[in-house]
Amino acid sequence: MNAPASSFSRVAVVGAGLVGSSWAVVFARAGLQVNLFDADAAQLQRSRAQIERALGELAAASLLRGTVAESLARVHDCDSLAACVAGAHYVQESIAESLPAKRELFAALDAAADAHTILASSTSAFATSAMAEALPGRSRIVVAHPVNPPHLVPFVEVSGAPFTQPGVVAQTLAFMKAVGQSPIEIRHEIHGFVLNRLQWTLMAEAYRLVRDGVASADDVDRAIRDGLGRRWAFMGPFETGDLNAPQGIADYFARFGPTFEQIDTERRGDPLSLDARVIAGIHADCRDRWPENERAARLEIRDQRLLALAAHLAPTAAKT
Repeated sequence: MNAPASSFSRVAVVGAGLVGSSWAVVFARAGLQVNLFDADAAQLQRSRAQIERALGELAAASLLRGTVAESLARVHDCDSLAACVAGAHYVQESIAESLPAKRELFAALDAAADAHTILASSTSAFATSAMAEALPGRSRIVVAHPVNPPHLVPFVEVSGAPFTQPGVVAQTLAFMKAVGQSPIEIRHEIHGFVLNRLQWTLMAEAYRLVRDGVASADDVDRAIRDGLGRRWAFMGPFETGDLNAPQGIADYFARFGPTFEQIDTERRGDPLSLDARVIAGIHADCRDRWPENERAARLEIRDQRLLALAAHLAPTAAKT
């Protein structure tokens, strides 16, 4: 029997890149002891600075209980995988998106971690079954897919496999809520889960609109940034639709359903096949707008805007 999620006090993060470092911030700010490991010792060193900086930004935005030093002291660098997972109630894998590498790592985690430790993956698309089906301890393995960076964007998708213990999924959902995230359950395995299927469906349509000369890449970005995104920052498509028709969502579908059907019919008659020439044109457009040497500054701007939005939307209690 796994420990209740509310009693988790020590967690392990394996993979100290951007996502893993951000997960360490999530757990440390929630008051947990965090063991952190990366096979690349240099990356582990870089991660420390990333974590301290993120904690400082949260503190400056009144989104951190206690001090930066207190949270940072909860993060412990480990020099081996075994040391990292020792005594952990929960492990968050955050290595590169490679199925063979994840299979290899989960085999090692399954062998090294305590028998009742929950093992979770940050994968963006791979099913739990694809990573863990052959493992003896597969029943305690799940996906907990975040949005990058998870310390600023709280959404998490929790997806088990047919062989995952239902209690493990429930505990992971409860644990994510306990550390301040906003989790949903993926009720059966599907490639890409929910968020990326929505995101990539939108990206596919954006690609078609540019490919077909309907609009430029910049114009498509504006449609989302200055149009849909203004509402989507605080409500989803069903809530948006419900408010966009006098009698609610059923009225919305009655009014716009024929348009949806026509667009979907047109799109399904055009199976997506990515063309290198079109991609090169979109890439050139992006580089014209955002030179490569501005990438670090743009990432900083993104995180600062997410930080400001998180501070704006945070409950008052979280700021005291």
